[in-house]
Amino acid sequence: MTQVLEHAWPYTAERVDGELRIGGIGVRALAAEYGTPAYLLDEADFRARCREWLDALPDGDVHYGGKAFVCPELVRWLVELGLRLDVCTGGELAVGLAGGMPPERITFHGNNKSPAELRRAVETGVGCVVADSFTEIDRLAALAAGLGVRQRVMVRVTPGVDAATHASIATGGEDSKFGFSLSAGLALRAAGRVLAEPALELVGLHSHIGSQILDTTSFAAAARRMAGLLAEVEREYGVRLPTLDLGGGLGIAYRPEDPRPPSPAELVAALREALPGDVRLAVEPGRSIAGPSTVALYEVGTVKGRYVSVDGGMSDNPRPAMYGAPYTAVLASRESDAAESVVTVVGKHCESGDVLVRNIPLPGDLRPGDLLAVPASGAYQRSMASNYNHVARPPVIAVRDGAARVVVRRETEEDLLRLYP
Repeated sequence: MTQVLEHAWPYTAERVDGELRIGGIGVRALAAEYGTPAYLLDEADFRARCREWLDALPDGDVHYGGKAFVCPELVRWLVELGLRLDVCTGGELAVGLAGGMPPERITFHGNNKSPAELRRAVETGVGCVVADSFTEIDRLAALAAGLGVRQRVMVRVTPGVDAATHASIATGGEDSKFGFSLSAGLALRAAGRVLAEPALELVGLHSHIGSQILDTTSFAAAARRMAGLLAEVEREYGVRLPTLDLGGGLGIAYRPEDPRPPSPAELVAALREALPGDVRLAVEPGRSIAGPSTVALYEVGTVKGRYVSVDGGMSDNPRPAMYGAPYTAVLASRESDAAESVVTVVGKHCESGDVLVRNIPLPGDLRPGDLLAVPASGAYQRSMASNYNHVARPPVIAVRDGAARVVVRRETEEDLLRLYP
């Protein structure tokens, strides 16, 4: 018997005789070959979500937000599909280049780019640097002049929009470490500073109001304020900037009971309605592409009262411990007719806060060796993973049409010990 899973799961997720299958492969076979914990990346799902964004914005630019999750193989998919790439550190830039992303299709973000990172960006020929401070504008202008190039720049704006999301991932309010305040007039001054530098070319304005936002209202409010700033720049400096990058932040469903988020087409329509027709729109989806495409797979080690312990935890998914991010989990390796019990799924780390899923109904006959699957695990999990307690980070296994391959290998003890002189 086959049961198709929806909402928080990848497009190809299904149950066959009780076993979860992703990309046409059962989790028992994947666990036997690659071990657990592991991230199972549904390649067909990832590609389909990329195409949804491209279809929603055929006359604009879709930048994949690399901070959600990036590796060279994934970058190769982005290049093939025609997306651009956002990076915010020199390390992410290195991964993008290693995956073959043309540098002119890379945008470099970050609130504190080092002089070395800025130099590499300019020398590499990245398509755009998003300026985040007056100090950075001065540094970038001097670098570009010294290298004899004219660097394309956007100014990051803090539009003063408080998005309905957790405070740790809200970035558009007045009290933010990112960008130039619109209301204080700093964004307008920053645009003027860039325009005054012969080695810099101001190509647009940028804003990003936060992450895991599940309605279009905040996005539209930011778009209207940014459109007003475009008009101010034109009045003040006589320049009509061609591009407005409104960042990413569209949320996803982490559990079946979560509300269905707006589609890329619905969000783009809301943004378009708030903008002048001659502005080229750019967006930066990350979570909404990578998040639903990946399932985290764990093996149960012990069951003790209401605590079910698995072989991963806060080192491979810090989000529940950091800001209470909610997830679900299912018994993935077999069928069970046992009555459900409300349990808490915990990790193996020496922290009471090492919790993956709180108060979830799971079959009462859970036992060591069972496999649990956690959907919506593709964004900000492998990218934020750590080696806490000297635990090696899990692999990422791409699955598609019945075939599996490693795109990020599992770390080993040798990897960890290699750091010590």
